[in-house]
This record gives sequence, structure tokens and C-alpha cells, in this order.
Amino acid sequence: MATQYEVEHNVQFAETQPRSRRVNMDSFFSLLNRVSDSGTATPHNNPHATPTLPDMANIFRLLQDQMQTLASTAPTAENRTFLMDLVDTLDGDILDPPDRLRGVGQEFLDALDRVGRKTLRGDDDCAICKIPYLEDPYCLVVELPCKGAHRFDLECVGPWLRSKGTCPMCREEMGKKKAAAVQEDEDEDEDDMDMIYA
Repeated sequence: MATQYEVEHNVQFAETQPRSRRVNMDSFFSLLNRVSDSGTATPHNNPHATPTLPDMANIFRLLQDQMQTLASTAPTAENRTFLMDLVDTLDGDILDPPDRLRGVGQEFLDALDRVGRKTLRGDDDCAICKIPYLEDPYCLVVELPCKGAHRFDLECVGPWLRSKGTCPMCREEMGKKKAAAVQEDEDEDEDDMDMIYA
């Protein structure tokens, strides 16, 4: 329905976009970039400095703030419970910060399997923000390499993975390569072969 202003001045206003539930994480990533994937800070004046515990606690506090903001506008009780569980998990890292981040690197996020739009159903949504994937014309949905193959918006799950390194749903660790089991017999055979050519 046109307003009086639109009628009198013969103008049409563009439809307003619905407000997104996603939160701006610029502060989080700014602090995270000061602390490298290995957990050591790299300030310009002292490349050998390590991050302070307050820096580590602040990374988790900023992530917790994101989850609390989303929980305050959660569309369902189930989503609110899920987000508050994530908030509670982050309390331990804030009160007793680790000396290094256990999250995954940016390379891991870049290599995550992308989910094509054609494979998504209309009611599929991100467990964190609860926005249906197909509402975003440029959605970037990733599937985690956990047993549940859980899917999230990369924008939503990225901060969690970078700081915690686990799937938010099943808490399976991400990015850890399992060491290949080496049989002792093979080692002994190789040693014997080395002795032959010695």
C-alpha cells in the first residue's frame, strides 16, 4: 500500500530487506588474526611474544556474545536451547582460557565440502542462525567431515571452527589427521633390506 508521500511525489521506495539474524564478527576476526593458528601472537614489535590469557578469553567471549545475540532472537525453543548450550560450553574457555587455540586454520575452512543449491530442500536451514539456506541467493553451505555430516552456513560455523575446532552439533574434532598405524613387521623388513645394501 502506497504512503501519502509516495502518492504526492510519485516515487516508489524499494522493499526493505528482512533483518538478518547473523551478527557482525569483525572484532572476533580482528582479534583472531592477531593470534595465529599455532596460538602465538605475532605483533610487529615482538615476533616471539605469545598471546596473553585475556586475549584468548576475549576470543571466546566475542564468540559467546554472537551465540547469545542469536539465542535472544531464536525462532524456536530448540534453537535457543542449542545456542545456549554453545554459550555454556564457551564459559569454561572464558573462565580458564587455554594457552593456545585448538581451532582449525583458514585452510581447513577453505577446503570444506560445499553443498550445491540444487541438493538443498526449501526447508533446510542452518542450525545456528535458522535461516533457510535457499532464502540467500548466494548461500555458502558447507558440510563438516564429522560422522553426522552436519551442514551449516560457512559464515555461521566459521568462527566456532576457528576457535573451538569441533562440530557445534556433535562436538567431533575437526582437522585432526589420524596417524597411520605402522606395522612392526614392515619396519623390520625395511631394516633387513637396508642391511643388505649397506
